[in-house]
Amino acid sequence: MFGLFKKKEIEHTDLSGLVADMHNHLIPGIDDGATDLESSIVMIRAMYNLGYRKFIATPHVQWEMYKNTHEIIEHGAQLVRDRLAELEMEVEFRGAAEYFLDEHVDELLEKNVPLLTIHKNLVLVEFSFIRQPMDLKEKLFQLQIKGYQPIIAHPERYLYFGAHKNIYDELHDIGCIFQLNLLSLCGYYGKKQEELALYLIKKKYVSLLGSDLHNMRHINILRASSTITNIVNRLLDEGVLLNPSL
Repeated sequence: MFGLFKKKEIEHTDLSGLVADMHNHLIPGIDDGATDLESSIVMIRAMYNLGYRKFIATPHVQWEMYKNTHEIIEHGAQLVRDRLAELEMEVEFRGAAEYFLDEHVDELLEKNVPLLTIHKNLVLVEFSFIRQPMDLKEKLFQLQIKGYQPIIAHPERYLYFGAHKNIYDELHDIGCIFQLNLLSLCGYYGKKQEELALYLIKKKYVSLLGSDLHNMRHINILRASSTITNIVNRLLDEGVLLNPSL
């Protein structure tokens, strides 16, 4: 009788095929992600249980809010690595960045300051959710001139692209890589974002999947979504994802 009232156990999402999560906010205390080292470790352990074995942390570099430098990011990443070693957790952890395309990035490029990359010359970038920057293509071109290949973070979340989907074609044609947020696949950000995510998958424009992990709530949603698992496995079977090679 009492068994009727037991909470049904959630079947965990299996993301082991991805191997690497290349978009997350797991370095403690430097942006709106993990608040402290213990929170970082708790989330890494939970993601490990979902199958991940490599984490490329991408704290925000958005100069009006998060003035993160190479030194700040690397110091935070080393703190996490040291703690993982103490706990004998066999995962790889390193720092990169999620660059907001603002004047600070323009200045870094002008001064030839090396940007933190996801892999080789791949740089994760984002921009305003409210309106498309008038000079978006110019900023992306400047990155390319300096030898970087831009990864557009969560393109499905820029809802203004929905009314002009040809922008996706244009960005893809100029060599940008698209990184989809896993949580978009289960409608976490909204129905329109989910529809755009599925549109990009249908167009075969998605090359990377990231958790964009900020907190345990995100992990709990990942754990419960069979939809995410099914889509991830299909994309892995099609051989379109770069995650395992990072």
